[in-house]
Amino acid sequence: MKFKMMYSFLNSDIDIVEEALEEAVYADSSLLREASLHLLQAGGKRIRPLFVLLAARFGTYDINMMKKVAVSLELIHAASLIHDDVIDDAEIRRGKQTVKAKWDNRIAMYTGDYIFARSLELMTEINKPEAHKILAHTMVELVIGEIEQMKDKYRFDQNIKDYLRRIKRKTALLISTSCQLGAIAADVEKNVHIKLAQFGYYVGMSYQIIDDILDFTGTEKELGKPSGGDLLQGNITLPVLFAMEDEKIKKEISKVHENSSREEMNKVIRLIIQSGAIERSREISNRYLEKALLIVEQLPQNEAKATLKSIAKYIGKRKF
Repeated sequence: MKFKMMYSFLNSDIDIVEEALEEAVYADSSLLREASLHLLQAGGKRIRPLFVLLAARFGTYDINMMKKVAVSLELIHAASLIHDDVIDDAEIRRGKQTVKAKWDNRIAMYTGDYIFARSLELMTEINKPEAHKILAHTMVELVIGEIEQMKDKYRFDQNIKDYLRRIKRKTALLISTSCQLGAIAADVEKNVHIKLAQFGYYVGMSYQIIDDILDFTGTEKELGKPSGGDLLQGNITLPVLFAMEDEKIKKEISKVHENSSREEMNKVIRLIIQSGAIERSREISNRYLEKALLIVEQLPQNEAKATLKSIAKYIGKRKF
């Protein structure tokens, strides 16, 4: 089943969120407006808004309220990507020039800051103190994750715990928060919104591990950027860590630097794939996925529950 078919009953609401996203980044400055829209209009699965809306279905669902939460979470995600591209000196994202590539680092940083600010401004319209506390904690952790990623660049002696802690902060917490804030805004019972937060965390961990696998197994056309791009930028992911358990492969991987040639990168990618690291990484992703599916079974029965289950399975089995 195609991804969008899984949540077809929410299509009109997703369209409302999409329109609200563009309205949210409108700025008097034409440069700031254009730079803000640049990434948003490049597409994306809108995973975070989708989880906001699905979680809200367990309570009092009002799209006019939910769209503010959904847009806020997606803007935080977009801002973090713009900042990431500056940190990684990335030229391409989703098949298009990054904001920093089209303009420059300074414009990209201000654009990311503006989008972050707009997300917080939108959330002020949600009169739920607990939601604001959770969001503030998530943003602190997200920034720490960005700093840790910078610190860990080309650090080939890091371990799996370092990696898992980093992807928790960089990816899983924001997905978890999307589930929980959607539920809180819809007045879902506390025991249910806590379960939704746990579900989002496990799905987020699985999602990022699969992303890191696809960086080696996907083509440039599928990825929207050259394969092995994360490693080339110095980001040490789970397949790399598993592959480096072989000292000969570790020696080759440790030679990677920002100016490594395509030929050198292709050689390293082949070694990683041949090492069995991809299969082992999928096993770890599957463990998180199984935990997410166990949590889903504990949720009240409705259409959203079945959709959450389908999306979790899709996320954990992605191959393009």
